[in-house]
Amino acid sequence: MFPKAALTALSFLAITVSAQQVGTLTAETHPKLPWYKCTKAGGCVQQSNGAVTIDANWRWTHSAASGSSTNCYTGNTWDATLCPDDVTCASNCALDGADYSGTYGVTTNGDALTLKFVTQSAQKNVGSRLYLLNSDSQYEMFKLVGQEFTFDVDVSNLPCGLNGALYFSEMDADGGMAKFPTNKAGAKYGTGYCDSQCPRDLKFIAGQANVDGWTGSSNDVNSGTGDHGACCNEMDIWEANSISAAVTPHPCSASGLQMCTGTDCGTEGRYDTICDPDGCDFNSFRMGDKTFYGPGLTVDTTKKFTVVTQFVSSDGTTSGDLTEIRRLYVQDGVVIQNSKVNIPGMDAYDSITEDFCDAQKSAFGDQTQFQAKGGLTQMGQALKNGMVLVLSVWDDHSVNMLWLDSDYPTDVDPSTPGIARGTCSTSSGTPTDVESNSPNASVTYSNIRFGEIGSTYTGTVTGTTSVVGSTSAGGSTSTSTAPASTATQVKWGQWLVLPHHSAWDFD
Repeated sequence: MFPKAALTALSFLAITVSAQQVGTLTAETHPKLPWYKCTKAGGCVQQSNGAVTIDANWRWTHSAASGSSTNCYTGNTWDATLCPDDVTCASNCALDGADYSGTYGVTTNGDALTLKFVTQSAQKNVGSRLYLLNSDSQYEMFKLVGQEFTFDVDVSNLPCGLNGALYFSEMDADGGMAKFPTNKAGAKYGTGYCDSQCPRDLKFIAGQANVDGWTGSSNDVNSGTGDHGACCNEMDIWEANSISAAVTPHPCSASGLQMCTGTDCGTEGRYDTICDPDGCDFNSFRMGDKTFYGPGLTVDTTKKFTVVTQFVSSDGTTSGDLTEIRRLYVQDGVVIQNSKVNIPGMDAYDSITEDFCDAQKSAFGDQTQFQAKGGLTQMGQALKNGMVLVLSVWDDHSVNMLWLDSDYPTDVDPSTPGIARGTCSTSSGTPTDVESNSPNASVTYSNIRFGEIGSTYTGTVTGTTSVVGSTSAGGSTSTSTAPASTATQVKWGQWLVLPHHSAWDFD
């Protein structure tokens, strides 16, 4: 457990000089991505101002001198002249605009966003991470407690080892420009990222570069890690491929982006940060139902389906405490209730509650960092503060995505509860293999909807389950129509290693 009292000892640095500059060599034009705001009374109304921006880590970082195209970062190494330290580097270097389709394989079509895994142009790009905007310079902020979030997804082209992740991060709406005036790029250029892993592979954090202590990765030619990391609350709505899927809240004991340094980023102990890196996950396969999600199964991943996530509060309002996270699916016009837990020693839960998390951690022998960092209550506070929607596709240079879709850890009997997470081989997911064998893999997110519980989807409901929006774990068989809308191995739980490895440079 990491005590809250120790927060005062963390190295959260105040930046007073330098600047993270904006380049002018490539125009920044954000791809449009409309979404829908829904109510029970009025249905779903399109939000036509929606657009996406790619994360700063993927962007060309070059000298800020007028007309200069000299790289500040090439491969996984900073230029020693332009970037001798964090402050000087931020002053000398600029983030430039993006060619979304040509360079990054990012395309939109109406309300659909497709992310291609590998894109080969002048350079090779692997994966991407994007954020939903509500203006040219502000992220859309979602407040999820007492609401539901829904989207359609096609994971049929995501094999073992890949992750099409849609989730929320407690980033600043402006990308950190107000808090860190030295950040001149802001949300327009995809700055301000943070998550519960306190990632240290970000090139810029809190308006300064992450040059000090930077070491290039031994197995990723485009990535490395610096002395600093970026910690914040994270709500993983969807981490999935065609084989496995998980929904996972990750609370932190502080709000908003917190920059850590050294051991406070977990360099010597996974649980030495202010965040819960494992989370409390619901992966149907891991929770004992091996026939629910996958090709040809109850949720058939060979074709598009709808994912509904409901954030139930203690009093049914948007101001109550978060008490439950429920999951529904819709496919071929039928509402599919979530699978139920089938693990010895656990009740037949079908949603994430404090009782579920306590029982899961006990049954699997996992660390209780979720509880130590405030559990659903703390996660709910972040969701009430407002969080940024992240859409991504990535591969895993650390443990080959085995934590999502295979047996992990690999040195434990897979019959042990909590070890089997999917049907992929333990030899699958190696980045060199998936990048060479599945370069055309992709994920498509579409028809994003947000609003009152029960307002964002339609379909026929059948089965034995709790009713929509109920906080009970049981229920009776029912058939009804849902509301309509217009459109180093340790015993870890869910382990998210985010896709920061695919950086771009131009020679």
